[in-house]
Amino acid sequence: MQILEGLEAPYYAVIFSARASADQTDYETTIGRMLELVADMPGFLGVESAHDESGEVVVSYWRDEDAILGWKRHVEHRAAQQRGRAQWYDAYAVRVARVERSYTFFAASG
Repeated sequence: MQILEGLEAPYYAVIFSARASADQTDYETTIGRMLELVADMPGFLGVESAHDESGEVVVSYWRDEDAILGWKRHVEHRAAQQRGRAQWYDAYAVRVARVERSYTFFAASG
Protein backbone atom coordinates (compact mmCIF):
# COMPACT_ATOMS: atom_id res chain seq x y z
CA MET A 1 0.00 0.00 0.00
CA GLN A 2 1.24 3.45 -0.82
CA ILE A 3 1.53 5.81 2.16
CA LEU A 4 1.46 9.49 1.26
CA GLU A 5 4.05 11.72 2.79
CA GLY A 6 4.61 15.45 2.84
CA LEU A 7 1.06 16.48 3.67
CA GLU A 8 1.14 19.55 5.87
CA ALA A 9 -1.70 19.92 8.36
CA PRO A 10 -4.25 21.20 8.50
CA TYR A 11 -5.96 19.45 5.60
CA TYR A 12 -9.04 17.29 5.15
CA ALA A 13 -9.53 13.56 4.77
CA VAL A 14 -12.55 11.95 3.13
CA ILE A 15 -12.84 8.36 4.32
CA PHE A 16 -14.92 6.06 2.12
CA SER A 17 -15.62 2.58 3.53
CA ALA A 18 -17.62 0.18 1.38
CA ARG A 19 -18.87 -3.39 1.42
CA ALA A 20 -18.85 -4.79 -2.12
CA SER A 21 -21.86 -6.36 -3.81
CA ALA A 22 -21.60 -9.44 -6.01
CA ASP A 23 -21.79 -7.46 -9.29
CA GLN A 24 -18.48 -5.68 -9.88
CA THR A 25 -18.90 -5.34 -13.67
CA ASP A 26 -16.87 -2.35 -14.96
CA TYR A 27 -15.85 -1.37 -11.43
CA GLU A 28 -12.08 -1.41 -12.03
CA THR A 29 -12.45 0.61 -15.25
CA THR A 30 -14.56 3.21 -13.48
CA ILE A 31 -12.16 3.47 -10.55
CA GLY A 32 -9.30 4.03 -12.99
CA ARG A 33 -11.26 6.84 -14.61
CA MET A 34 -12.09 8.40 -11.23
CA LEU A 35 -8.39 8.38 -10.29
CA GLU A 36 -7.54 10.15 -13.57
CA LEU A 37 -10.18 12.80 -12.96
CA VAL A 38 -9.51 13.43 -9.28
CA ALA A 39 -5.79 13.95 -9.92
CA ASP A 40 -6.66 17.14 -11.83
CA MET A 41 -9.10 18.52 -9.27
CA PRO A 42 -8.05 21.76 -7.56
CA GLY A 43 -7.16 21.10 -3.93
CA PHE A 44 -6.68 17.33 -4.29
CA LEU A 45 -3.62 16.20 -2.30
CA GLY A 46 -3.60 12.43 -2.81
CA VAL A 47 -5.26 9.12 -2.01
CA GLU A 48 -4.55 5.93 -0.07
CA SER A 49 -6.61 2.75 -0.31
CA ALA A 50 -6.86 -0.84 0.81
CA HIS A 51 -9.27 -3.50 -0.40
CA ASP A 52 -10.04 -7.18 -0.47
CA GLU A 53 -12.87 -9.28 -1.92
CA SER A 54 -15.34 -8.02 0.71
CA GLY A 55 -14.83 -4.29 0.23
CA GLU A 56 -12.53 -1.32 0.50
CA VAL A 57 -11.42 1.72 2.44
CA VAL A 58 -10.31 4.74 0.43
CA VAL A 59 -8.98 7.90 2.05
CA SER A 60 -8.62 10.97 -0.15
CA TYR A 61 -6.86 14.10 1.10
CA TRP A 62 -7.91 17.65 0.30
CA ARG A 63 -6.73 21.20 0.93
CA ASP A 64 -10.16 22.44 2.07
CA GLU A 65 -13.89 21.74 2.13
CA ASP A 66 -14.52 23.68 -1.10
CA ALA A 67 -12.20 21.28 -2.93
CA ILE A 68 -14.11 18.31 -1.49
CA LEU A 69 -17.43 19.79 -2.62
CA GLY A 70 -16.00 20.38 -6.10
CA TRP A 71 -15.21 16.67 -6.39
CA LYS A 72 -18.54 15.64 -4.89
CA ARG A 73 -20.33 17.69 -7.58
CA HIS A 74 -18.17 16.54 -10.53
CA VAL A 75 -20.51 15.17 -13.22
CA GLU A 76 -18.64 11.91 -13.90
CA HIS A 77 -18.07 11.33 -10.18
CA ARG A 78 -21.80 11.79 -9.53
CA ALA A 79 -22.59 9.20 -12.21
CA ALA A 80 -20.12 6.76 -10.60
CA GLN A 81 -21.74 7.39 -7.20
CA GLN A 82 -25.15 6.51 -8.62
CA ARG A 83 -23.82 3.35 -10.23
CA GLY A 84 -22.12 2.42 -6.96
CA ARG A 85 -25.42 2.59 -5.09
CA ALA A 86 -27.25 0.66 -7.82
CA GLN A 87 -24.64 -2.00 -8.57
CA TRP A 88 -21.25 -2.14 -6.81
CA TYR A 89 -21.94 -1.61 -3.10
CA ASP A 90 -24.14 -3.35 -0.55
CA ALA A 91 -23.29 -0.60 1.94
CA TYR A 92 -20.94 2.34 2.32
CA ALA A 93 -20.09 5.21 4.63
CA VAL A 94 -18.44 8.55 3.89
CA ARG A 95 -16.75 10.51 6.64
CA VAL A 96 -15.08 13.90 6.33
CA ALA A 97 -12.46 14.92 8.89
CA ARG A 98 -10.12 17.82 9.40
CA VAL A 99 -6.58 16.59 10.06
CA GLU A 100 -4.86 18.75 12.65
CA ARG A 101 -1.64 16.72 12.95
CA SER A 102 -0.09 13.85 11.06
CA TYR A 103 3.07 11.81 11.33
CA THR A 104 4.75 9.27 9.07
CA PHE A 105 7.41 6.62 9.64
CA PHE A 106 9.39 4.70 7.05
CA ALA A 107 11.93 2.12 8.16
CA ALA A 108 15.40 2.62 6.72
CA SER A 109 15.81 0.29 3.76
CA GLY A 110 18.69 -2.14 4.14
